[in-house]
Amino acid sequence: MLITENYHTHTYRCRHAGGTDRDYVEAAIAAGLTTLGFSDHSPMVFTTDHKSSFRMSLEETPGYFESLLQLREEYKDRIRILIGVEAEYYPACWQGYLAFMRQFPLDYKILGQHFVFDEEHGGPGAFQETTDPERLRDYYRCVLEGVSTGEFLYVAHPDVLHYVGDPAAYDDLTRDFLRRLEPTGIPLEINRLGLHDGRNYPNPRFWDLVAETSLPAVIGLDAHAPHVFRDDKSVADCLAIAESRAIRVVSGLL
Repeated sequence: MLITENYHTHTYRCRHAGGTDRDYVEAAIAAGLTTLGFSDHSPMVFTTDHKSSFRMSLEETPGYFESLLQLREEYKDRIRILIGVEAEYYPACWQGYLAFMRQFPLDYKILGQHFVFDEEHGGPGAFQETTDPERLRDYYRCVLEGVSTGEFLYVAHPDVLHYVGDPAAYDDLTRDFLRRLEPTGIPLEINRLGLHDGRNYPNPRFWDLVAETSLPAVIGLDAHAPHVFRDDKSVADCLAIAESRAIRVVSGLL
């Protein structure tokens, strides 16, 4: 299966990605993509004066849209450019966040939950190892609540939480999560970045359990540098995760 679209692309504004917006567009065209969706780490309207270290700021947001709208027009005959964000679901911030984002021509949001409910008060991060099944349960509950808003196109790296506890508890909690998620039909992302960097995700056991459901998958490059559009091996490996388990990979989401 040829991957001709990517909805998970970051920019320098998140402070841990490199390259210009134009660099990503040119690299995507060179790699044969027909749709490029930008989804940098979303600004967040926090309830305190917390300053996030891994997302664009509120002040940078107008420039994000201005730049990408200009590139969309300039490259309209060569590639389709969509403007999205990768956002968390934080209940305390949610309504203020939605109000802020309504002023921009946003095409989509993907749900990329990096904290369990709460970032600004030092809530546990998904990358931190844990043996506590309650942390896993809370993470899944947070994702389910986010999906229930109907605001998200798909769930990015749904297996990101670094659980290293009892495998039986993992299976039970993950099966319950997927059972609750299944009626929504929302796609789950097989994340190329995690695979390429040797992170704890994609987690083979998670995808074994996804295979017990009808939930589809989407391949997300999670691009933090323009050159990754030519990383054919990690994309092929992502596809193999799905194909070896007969998980349907979807495209044309927008």
